[in-house]
Amino acid sequence: MINEEIRDSELRLIGPDGAQLGIMSAREAQKIATEQGLDLVKIAPQAKPPVCKIMDYGKFCFEEAKREKEARKNQRTMDIKEVRFSPSIDEHDFQTKLKNAIKFLKAGDKVKATVRFRGREVAYAAIGMQLLERVEQEVAEVGTVEKKPKLDGKNMTMVITPKQS
Repeated sequence: MINEEIRDSELRLIGPDGAQLGIMSAREAQKIATEQGLDLVKIAPQAKPPVCKIMDYGKFCFEEAKREKEARKNQRTMDIKEVRFSPSIDEHDFQTKLKNAIKFLKAGDKVKATVRFRGREVAYAAIGMQLLERVEQEVAEVGTVEKKPKLDGKNMTMVITPKQS
């Protein structure tokens, strides 16, 4: 609530510099604010008596929007990147996929390492478990395991998060 919208009989007033001006009627507070060419803004309506501050409301709204925009700009969303392996993967292919996983972790993204079993390969789930444990050891310096390897149908997955530096 600002200016004439404030209908309380008495309120605590804070000046534009942050100094307490005391408890007074809404009419007196409005008069002081108009003399200074500023707005009377209710900042704590639930307090007894309600707290109002003298400020430039337009400038306050602008700065608040600017702060929110800056906070949104500095936020970074964490994506989940997936790296797929097969139980019969060759050494060079393994190293290539591992390099990609490390690159994703260094960029600050989570990595979902998946071993896909085709046909009767599911019978050899232990090979997939060994493969994911090897991935865990190889990325130990840049990431930590969030979810341990788990067989889910024909896929075995593990989630790795980047280490905070």
